[in-house]
Amino acid sequence: MEVVGYYRVSTKGQGESGLGLDAQREYVKFAAEQQGWVVVAEFEDVGISGSIHPLERPAGARAFADGRPIVVAKLDRMSRDVEHIAGLMKRHKFRVATMPTADTFQLHIYAVLAEQERTFISERTKAALKSLGTRASNGDEEAVQKIRNRSQALAKGRSQLNRTKGHDTQRKQADDRAALVKDAIRLCIIDGATSLQAVADCLITRKIPTARGGQWSPTAAMRVMQRLGLELNKVSTN
Repeated sequence: MEVVGYYRVSTKGQGESGLGLDAQREYVKFAAEQQGWVVVAEFEDVGISGSIHPLERPAGARAFADGRPIVVAKLDRMSRDVEHIAGLMKRHKFRVATMPTADTFQLHIYAVLAEQERTFISERTKAALKSLGTRASNGDEEAVQKIRNRSQALAKGRSQLNRTKGHDTQRKQADDRAALVKDAIRLCIIDGATSLQAVADCLITRKIPTARGGQWSPTAAMRVMQRLGLELNKVSTN
């Protein structure tokens, strides 16, 4: 059976599951070998919360649009919401690497139990924080220090999240800039450019500036072509 792999990480998700992208790929690879699946495509969402519907994520939407069954390392990599899982089960086929033989009913039950456990954890956490706050108000130094440590950890997490969002914005801007010169690069290759230097010279001749307004170099041409998925001598004239 041909399948597609789908991987997701977020700051919160990685902390809770310990599953980075590489680990998720290993889970899917092992399950595929055991079950006789052939992974023909892979999609990954980085910095995307599990609370966002899979069809509203960039890579998630492309994975489901592929049409073939989707394999995830763990069910929470697909979604943390039972409603999302139930809705997807009605329209799409997917498998979970850590439970490769589980049927739709079993996966649904697992999703319900996992959501219930998260609710219990949330309630216990709120109760503990309320108790900690009361102790701190009454002058308990240990409670005060615990609250201070927690505040510092949360601030560190928010700082990391902001950096991740900044990197995502930079990647999006780079993709947008590359898209603006895609047709020009294709024409250069079609017109006979067979080296990166030739592509750079062609863009200069066409008076097309780089993103920073400078002239093209072979390295700059290579980076943009890699981002666009273009290769020399592999551009169709259609």
